[in-house]
Amino acid sequence: MIELVIFDCDGVLVDSELIASRVEAQLLTAAGYDISAEELAETYAGLTFKDILLRIEQKSGIPLQASLLDTSEKLVDQKLATDVRAIPGAGEAVMSVTCPRCVCSNSSPQRLDLMLTATNIKPLFGANIFSSLATPTGKPKPAPDVYLHAAKTMGADTANCFVIEDSAPGVRAAKTAGMRVIGFTGAAHSYPGHADALTEAGAETVMRRWPELNGVLSALSQWAEDA
Repeated sequence: MIELVIFDCDGVLVDSELIASRVEAQLLTAAGYDISAEELAETYAGLTFKDILLRIEQKSGIPLQASLLDTSEKLVDQKLATDVRAIPGAGEAVMSVTCPRCVCSNSSPQRLDLMLTATNIKPLFGANIFSSLATPTGKPKPAPDVYLHAAKTMGADTANCFVIEDSAPGVRAAKTAGMRVIGFTGAAHSYPGHADALTEAGAETVMRRWPELNGVLSALSQWAEDA
């Protein structure tokens, strides 16, 4: 029995990853680390910008100013407010899920509110929108904390939760939480090898379009029953 369906936000419900990556890539390039938006999205999708900065510092040895975090937050929010769009079919897919549903994201509560309100998706979830930054631990994915917090809050057994994720860190977070994962590659930042990366991280299957959701959920839940 499926007790809870959990949607990631960025790159799953809203097409925001490339918008954010363009801003962040410009800031990083200006700071001395030359990287394109596409490369940034492919390499670091699913991570907070803080974790991206830490990984790039370790990789490159280039010291990056902490002020980049505040600058990025402000500039990305400005772009999202005008440019963010729902991924085609996302709203209809959410409404088609008849069991409890929620959002689990690494974005801040404020950014989640901005994006989900702008795309008219917020009313489909009510209060069931969880930011990893607002959990008791505040640990972002790939830590499993936001998924565990959501399941506990909504009274669901983690083994009966399905997660839709577009990034390898998100897939690993959900798997660590003991949940089943469906990969999603329908956003603008998808790249060759994206589906393979999600499968390697632990996704049971990968879909590219939202109309596939109910068939995939049905097939996977039936597979569990027959196993």
